Parts: sequence; structure tokens; C-alpha cells
Amino acid sequence: MRKYSFVLSVAAIVLVLDQVTKWYIRRTVGLYESIVVLDSFFHITHVRNAGGAFSLFAGAPSALRLPFLVLVSIAAVAALLVFVRRVEPQHRLLLFALGAILGGAVGNLVDRVMSGEVTDFLDFHWRGWYWPAFNVADSFISTGMVILLLYSLFERDERVENQQASTPGREAHSKQLH
Repeated sequence: MRKYSFVLSVAAIVLVLDQVTKWYIRRTVGLYESIVVLDSFFHITHVRNAGGAFSLFAGAPSALRLPFLVLVSIAAVAALLVFVRRVEPQHRLLLFALGAILGGAVGNLVDRVMSGEVTDFLDFHWRGWYWPAFNVADSFISTGMVILLLYSLFERDERVENQQASTPGREAHSKQLH
């Protein structure tokens, strides 16, 4: 039960940070207005994304796009909660990653349900290369996914090493039996 408390606490913090920053941007920065933070690198630019990640499905009719994106978000939240159940409580970094993804998914889901689109405002670019604007929820989703990816790579190596370390013992044991 403590692991659920941890994951839900991380998710709640992410959700609050996400919603507060979006609320602040909507109240103080005009739509499509851009504030230079670091010239030629980082701006705060208020935009709205009606689609999914990287504006995927943004051009689809709202009557199809919105229910689809809401259902995908709900399915992702459900899958994350099922995955939490399978994680051992001592794997705090993995649980943090799941909480970060969960909080980000719920943050963007709240936007979609409330207004049909997601508020984005973090705008990075360099020498004519522009990354699509994103928000705090997206940042935590991405960070959580990187942690999951790294965890899966190192976990696999650890399992292989454990299997290799235990194999000679099994062979010696089976030789003794014969």
C-alpha cells in the first residue's frame, strides 16, 4: 500500500505543478504571445494543442479526436496503475517514474476534458531548429519514460548477470547428482 501512496503523491505533485503553471500562463500570457527567456534558445510561448503528442491528430474532427484522446489517456492511466501493482516497493526510482508519467497524463487529461485542448508554453529552439512547445506534464511524462527505458535496460542486464552467475552452480549441482 505504501508504494501506491508514493506513486500517487508523486502524481499529485506533478498534477498540481502542471495545472498551476498552465493556469498562470493562460492568465498572464496572451495566446501566441512569446516572452524571451534566453534569446535564440528558450521562450515562454502560449500555444494550444488540440491533438496528442507532437500535435498528432490535431487536424482530425473534434467529435472523433477528443473522445479518442480521452480514452487513450484513461487507458494509459489504468495501465500505469496495473504496472505499479507489479513493481516491488524497493524500486523507488521506477515508482517515481510511474508517478511522474501518471501525473503528467492526468494533467493533460484535465486540459482535454476542460477545454478540448492542452496548454503548452515551453518553447525551445536553436539555430532554426524548433522543438514543439510542451508543458510541465509533458516534461514529467518524458522524464518518466526515460527512467523506465534506462531501468529496463539495466534490469535486463542484471537479470542476465544473475542467470549467468547461477548457471555454473546449477551445472555443478547436476553433475554431483549424476
